[in-house]
Amino acid sequence: MANIYEFDGVIPVIDSTAFVHPEAVVIGDVIIGPGCYIGPFASLRGDFGRIILQKGVNIQDSCTLHAIPGETTLVETDGHVGHGAILHGCVVKRGALIGMNSVVIDGAIVHDYAFVSACAFVKAGFEVPPRHLAAGNPAEIVRKLSEKEILRKEKGTRLYQRLAQRSIYSLKPAQPMTQIEENRKAVSWEEDAATPLPENNRE
Repeated sequence: MANIYEFDGVIPVIDSTAFVHPEAVVIGDVIIGPGCYIGPFASLRGDFGRIILQKGVNIQDSCTLHAIPGETTLVETDGHVGHGAILHGCVVKRGALIGMNSVVIDGAIVHDYAFVSACAFVKAGFEVPPRHLAAGNPAEIVRKLSEKEILRKEKGTRLYQRLAQRSIYSLKPAQPMTQIEENRKAVSWEEDAATPLPENNRE
């Protein structure tokens, strides 16, 4: 079970089909929707403002989500937040991608299917238009995204949605082996590897 904490009488809400890694931390006013994936060492601190993750969102390893008092950090359906990113009091719209180690702060909006590049800084109140790429420090609009780029992102998001399913039923503590076994199995990501879970199946 992840590190889940009540704060000031407010308890996080986590859908039964979401996966939250045991080494993630979820505090207070946090709402995690269906099919979400929360990676190891992610910190979702709903101790000032509310954090809402809609259906199918992935928040990858070591991400930080927070907000100033009274504000909301929102990631809409199919939002994709890369390793080490920081979201603070901002809105990430449907299907948008936040690149690894980027920072998006108060009042910024990343619109539908827009991308923020790795290591970018999106300043307060800045808006990334739908289907455009923002990059730099501070971030600026670079260009419009191609359909191929958006489709590739959607494929990556589906992989994380499958990872949430597979983690619920297959991730468990283990003792390392001391030798490589003969005919060692590789992790499979073929389409049939994502066995559907029964509704409301959560250990």
